[in-house]
Amino acid sequence: GPGPQIYFFSGHLSITMVVVANPLGTTVPHQLNPVSRVLLGPGPQNAHPRVHAAMSLPQIGHMDPGFLKIMEEIKHLLRYVWQTENTFTVPVSGTGSAAWEAAVANLTEKGDKHLICINGYFGERAVDLHGRYTDNIVDITTPYGTAFCLAEIEAGLQEHKPDLMWIAHAETSTGVLQPMEGIGELCQKYNCLLMVDTVTSICGIPVTLDDWKIDACYAGTQKCMGCPPGVAPLSLGPRALAKMDSRKTKVANWYLDMSMIRKYLEASGGAPRTYHHTAPISMVYAMREALTLVAEEGLENCHARHKANAEYFWSELERIGLEPFVDPSIRCASLTTVCIPEGVDGAKVTTIMRDRFQIEIGGSLGTLKGKCWRIGLMGYNNRPELVKLVVGALEESIQLSKQ
Repeated sequence: GPGPQIYFFSGHLSITMVVVANPLGTTVPHQLNPVSRVLLGPGPQNAHPRVHAAMSLPQIGHMDPGFLKIMEEIKHLLRYVWQTENTFTVPVSGTGSAAWEAAVANLTEKGDKHLICINGYFGERAVDLHGRYTDNIVDITTPYGTAFCLAEIEAGLQEHKPDLMWIAHAETSTGVLQPMEGIGELCQKYNCLLMVDTVTSICGIPVTLDDWKIDACYAGTQKCMGCPPGVAPLSLGPRALAKMDSRKTKVANWYLDMSMIRKYLEASGGAPRTYHHTAPISMVYAMREALTLVAEEGLENCHARHKANAEYFWSELERIGLEPFVDPSIRCASLTTVCIPEGVDGAKVTTIMRDRFQIEIGGSLGTLKGKCWRIGLMGYNNRPELVKLVVGALEESIQLSKQ
């Protein structure tokens, strides 16, 4: 409880009173003991035991040559899963949103025009995020659950002539997979940088940055990569780096200023690494191990597993009379929006799933709120036994919700 704390400074006695009571044993239990759940929502998903084991390894300093070697290994693995030769392909300290903001902050100066392609909640969020770095935001829209065609994108580029265009490869709010072929060529034709969100597709669905001519790309770790959130991938191609190098003003975000972080992550011409901020050591270990698991399985096999289990899941949904929201031709293998049947309380079902079966599924966002569940089968949780588990629990939870 509160009491005097005694300190000695230069031979003088100093007494200070602790006014706030020690919460241990009262409002705070002595040992952390979180509940254990099967995470089958839009993310995070459960990580592989090897990833958790990697997080418990002893930390070394972020300037230690051994740690910098691990960072280099991660860069190689990220290039593999993104299929890119981009030199600047790096982990960012923070979740996927930090990598997104890093991409925007470094490639935007006041007055730059950004074209946002909105077909879900994260397109709407892009308007807000990008709008904090420039007041020149325009958009093209298509309804939730649909994808853009090349003609719509070209019309937007032609009309608005933006400096940068943002689009989601896998829209996490709807489970729509955007066809990417030809979009990069259009952006180059109209002298526009292409920024792509691959948060829900990296490691689970084919993503080929170089073939698709993507200039800037970011992702999260907590979905198909199978790593807890806290560090996130970012890749900037040659055109993006040229834009960054030709800036007339400082990046408006110190923590995510890649021109400074680059001096830590890259040692060109034998230059010494320059300290910027303390890297999240244990999270970097986790990312390294998660990417290693993907590489051990083989990227093509990882993609094939996500596809096979998604198709099994969709067939099981059909068997119990449930329907995915998105057309199969543009449906994500990693995340499915499931239509809530008429007369069913979707939120009540989600609660029963959590409290009775210890399974987390997600509700929907934006205009789909209350109309769909979001169920993810990603990374370590992309397994046939979990398909069977979630479908059985969902079927029973729907029946229980009607009682």
